[in-house]
Amino acid sequence: MWPGFINTLSWWQWIVLAAVPPAIILLYFLKLKRRPIEVPSTYLWHKSIEDLHVNSIWQRLRNNLLLLLQLLLLLLVAAALSRPNWRGTTLSGDRFIFLVDNSASMQATDVGPSRLEEAKRQVGQLIDQMKSGDAAMIISFSDSARVEQNFTTNRHRLRRELAAIEPTQRSTSLLEALRVASGLANPGRSAEDDTDYQVAEAMPADLYIFSDGKFAPVTGFSLGNLRPIFVSIGDPSAANLGITAFSVRRNEADRELYQAFARLENFGPEDVTVSTELLLDDRLKDADRLRIAAGKSRPVAFDLGAVESGVLKVRIDSKDNFSSDDVAYTVLSPPRRVKVLLVTAGNEALEWTFDTELALEVVELATEHPDFLNTKEYLAAAAAGAYDLVIYDRCRAKQMPQCNTLFIGSLPSSEGWAAGAKVDVPQIIDIETAHPLLQWLDLGDVILLEGTPLSVPPGGAVLIDTGAGPMMAVAPRERFEDAVLGFEIVGETDGAGEVQRYFGTSWPTRPSFAAFMLNVFDYLAGSRGTIEAGNLRPGKPLALDIGPSRAKIRVRTPKGETVKLSGGSLDKPVFSDTGELGIYEVQVNREAVQRFAVNLFDQAESAICPDPNQGIKIGYVEVKGESGWEAGIREIWKVLLLLGVAVLLFEWYMYNRRVRL
Repeated sequence: MWPGFINTLSWWQWIVLAAVPPAIILLYFLKLKRRPIEVPSTYLWHKSIEDLHVNSIWQRLRNNLLLLLQLLLLLLVAAALSRPNWRGTTLSGDRFIFLVDNSASMQATDVGPSRLEEAKRQVGQLIDQMKSGDAAMIISFSDSARVEQNFTTNRHRLRRELAAIEPTQRSTSLLEALRVASGLANPGRSAEDDTDYQVAEAMPADLYIFSDGKFAPVTGFSLGNLRPIFVSIGDPSAANLGITAFSVRRNEADRELYQAFARLENFGPEDVTVSTELLLDDRLKDADRLRIAAGKSRPVAFDLGAVESGVLKVRIDSKDNFSSDDVAYTVLSPPRRVKVLLVTAGNEALEWTFDTELALEVVELATEHPDFLNTKEYLAAAAAGAYDLVIYDRCRAKQMPQCNTLFIGSLPSSEGWAAGAKVDVPQIIDIETAHPLLQWLDLGDVILLEGTPLSVPPGGAVLIDTGAGPMMAVAPRERFEDAVLGFEIVGETDGAGEVQRYFGTSWPTRPSFAAFMLNVFDYLAGSRGTIEAGNLRPGKPLALDIGPSRAKIRVRTPKGETVKLSGGSLDKPVFSDTGELGIYEVQVNREAVQRFAVNLFDQAESAICPDPNQGIKIGYVEVKGESGWEAGIREIWKVLLLLGVAVLLFEWYMYNRRVRL
């Protein structure tokens, strides 16, 4: 806070006001002249003669309480007219919603003790400034939202729930938190899920968003009666070096040997030299020392030899502001054969990738014509989860299968997906190499003949972006994922009365296409992806491949806690408590049957450096970032006037009592 004044009088009015105190003081210097009087007493006559001799216009000023009170009253009036104030943080309004980001990047320590604690401290200050009758609610959010405290006027309860907010390792998405907040402020909203609260009447509120802004712009959302205020948390000079990918592959020269690959990325403003260690079952296997330029990434490879099982861990000794991405894990185990259904009218490029030696080792392929999608056989197999992956080439099914999918030149029938008009030769401008489907790929030499820009459902991620819009994306569907290519690999056209095929992209002729299909087998089919290679993100559910069992199923978390699951007749019971980073162990009747790893691998969370000049975008509204919240003015002229009235009453009392000091 800092003091200030508001001038309410003109210059000549201040001169008149300044002349009043000297005039009052002069009145106390004056001494009244006394007229002579005749009295019958000789003594009184003698005293009157003495007073007449010393009578003059001025007298010596004596101590007088009335004079002091009158001067004090005038001083208070003058001070009130100058309207003194303090500028500082303050709340305006009577209804507030506090959104507190508790995603992984909020554990950065560039503002101590962490960004989350700093956000909670600032929210606590706002709660302290709430007036009697003001109502507020608190929502924490990462990739999902949680109502910590619904609307209440109880500030003690708000402080208690605020203090209970814990950090997470999850990514950040603002959309669900906005839906919850909007449902409580805007009437008549149609909820698509249970988190979209509804109210009958509009209840406008100030929406305070405390975050470092590590999330994508929110599209297709209207704030309505919410007035957003974005409070940016974090130091713009924060530095971080993190591990953004870690996987295991067979050595191409010798199929009996394995290699581990990691990618390190420097998100800071300066070059960094870092030591990297690879551990197998907590024993040092290999080490390297790398120098990584500012804003650049660098791969590192380790030879594992003929090892086929064990827990691999790569770690760096980075002394930066964020430690969650300094360690990555993967579980090494022999690849398993996965069942893949390819539905196509003919695609030589795809069929070639399934004929490679590596694909034959891990994939059990079934190829069908698109007409197969309308048969009872397909419907039964899709509902039963008979496949690990279904690839739809230029076709779609009315019933989505109980497994992951890859759509090429077509869209899933699930909600949220849409495609724009076809564009010619869209230029690839960015790829998400941190995602397992595109890791280690370089698409700089890939040409797309044509494509349809994609609209991605909530929670999805754009993997290939072009000048015309997204051309590849992946989005969750219950416990599964759907990947979509917005362009055709092989297309067909009618020419001279016969169907002619053509390549819709140069990708199949590039080495990166075969690597992409291996990533598809690993990640989407699960041959060595979600479980073995450690590509599971924090908070994502995992279907445990342990077969039908009525035995006791337990999952031991990295912190050593045990979570019980029900098996029953489920072929793949789902485990969703994956919020911690590290190795999880699945036990059946207390016997370990499976292990999997959870890693951060999120560039948005690892790039902790906030942009002080960049705000956030919600729908069509640009919300600029604030280092704090709105500056307010607190005036005290009313208090000064009340004090003046009190002084006036006291002066009147003293005058009637004839009090003199």
